[in-house]
Amino acid sequence: MIAAESAGAVSSLVPARMDRLPWARFHWMVVVGLGVSWILDGIEIQLISASGYKDSLGMSSAEVGLAGTIYLIGQVVGALVFGRLTDRWGRKRLFIATLALYLIASGIAGFAWTPWFLYVWRFIAGMGIGGEYAAVNSAIDELIPARFRGRVDIAVNGTYWAGAMIGAVGSVFLLDHSLVPENIGWRIAFFIGPLLGLIIIQLRRHIPESPRW
Repeated sequence: MIAAESAGAVSSLVPARMDRLPWARFHWMVVVGLGVSWILDGIEIQLISASGYKDSLGMSSAEVGLAGTIYLIGQVVGALVFGRLTDRWGRKRLFIATLALYLIASGIAGFAWTPWFLYVWRFIAGMGIGGEYAAVNSAIDELIPARFRGRVDIAVNGTYWAGAMIGAVGSVFLLDHSLVPENIGWRIAFFIGPLLGLIIIQLRRHIPESPRW
């Protein structure tokens, strides 16, 4: 039920009705779909810190640090730009769009042959992850019943460290030059995130558009 009030305000019973919902498969899909987004960020940060591309691209330590900084700047820009579009596009549409942006940019960065090419696509990948930030926590607030919201928020945001662990384990093998050639291992590592991104997109199809009130 939606009723217009004075001064253009709108009152809705939708949030209260959603808070009374029992925990269901739908909520598990929300948790998994949103949680893997933070896993992606953990993977990305770990791969950057591992800097397996340093020698292949002839980069100095300062240039490697710049690559990480550019990625973080991209996150801030993405959060600001896409955050303003969240209510206009809807949580689900924005989430898919920014995830696709990250997926494409991170994959292209894996083909870098020079530092400036890596910088450009790391910035764009950062924008995609930053845009997801604009949707993740607001989606938790809107879609998860109040009595579960705190625990879900901690669980979803805590998955960042699972991503860092995956990135660290992957680096142990992919950056071991006795197992994988130096110029190939870090490129394969850059595809771990996009692969998980494709999984998220498949899961996200089962989550309906967030309600607008």
